Amino acid sequence: MYTEKNFKTKKQLKEAVAAYNLAVEAKKVQDELSPLCPLCPAQSFTLDLPLQSRPVRYFQPGPFGGNEPQNGTFCCEGPHYPAPHTWYATCTAKDGVIVKVK
Repeated sequence: MYTEKNFKTKKQLKEAVAAYNLAVEAKKVQDELSPLCPLCPAQSFTLDLPLQSRPVRYFQPGPFGGNEPQNGTFCCEGPHYPAPHTWYATCTAKDGVIVKVK
């Protein structure tokens, strides 16, 4: 499998997944704190995800694409073809988004 963004190193993939997970946790905290401030309008508590903390999605190239697992464990490789693959990773996905990289 390939990620939608062409990561040159496994470290870049891990950092992108960690940034997204951190943003998701921050959003949960924000949602918990919003009702605690009755004097503050709810729209003042908005969290715009920076570009580096977008969800990391994946796909299967070639004739076998389209049946990627939405949840579970699978392998990713990079960088994308035609460059030679220099890294491989075991990824865990939840709802079509990579949430863990080994």
